[in-house]
Amino acid sequence: MRMDHVSYACERDGLLATTERISAALGVDAVRGGVHPRFGTRNMIIPLADNKYLEVVEVLDHPASDKAPFGQAVRARSAAGGGWMGWCVAVDDLAPFEDRLGRAAVPGNRKFPDGRELVWQQIGILGLIADPQVPYLLKWEGDPSLHPSKVYESDVKMSSLTIAGSAERVTEWLGEPVEKPLEDVAVQWMAPHGTPGILAVTFETASGAVTI
Repeated sequence: MRMDHVSYACERDGLLATTERISAALGVDAVRGGVHPRFGTRNMIIPLADNKYLEVVEVLDHPASDKAPFGQAVRARSAAGGGWMGWCVAVDDLAPFEDRLGRAAVPGNRKFPDGRELVWQQIGILGLIADPQVPYLLKWEGDPSLHPSKVYESDVKMSSLTIAGSAERVTEWLGEPVEKPLEDVAVQWMAPHGTPGILAVTFETASGAVTI
């Protein structure tokens, strides 16, 4: 169980403009990810150090986005103005979470221009929609060299999260102490005043700490 990535739903001016602002703040380049055909979304990727990454995601005008919880979550966050949508934990085995949540993980994929395919299974988006402080979970499949953090070597490090919520609630959701997947990422927990969820993420960059 480890922290894998954070997801940012694009703002009203769309995926490219939103990504450009974030990448400029961090002083790095973003890379075009691709379309998630099962979810009706597409993303841009900013690789980070320590096998982590940041994705900026946009919902598409596609029937899949109306049916898939991930598409629904992106649409709702973007409709509210955009911003941090959630965080994701990678695990080696999703079966305990499938048993506990009473539903099966769903497959995800996107193809690279050269035909290679990134594939995974994920679960927990319905939980994130209901309570945005909790992470969703995924299991990567296929070639590990295709992990989005490997697009290029990055020195930008995710150092801390500010989350409206509680460590106890997220620990209950994960079934293990929340500190386990976070490891080197500090968390400042704040009492929710409104909707819980990620309020800010701080990164260590060549120009110093940057909070988005």
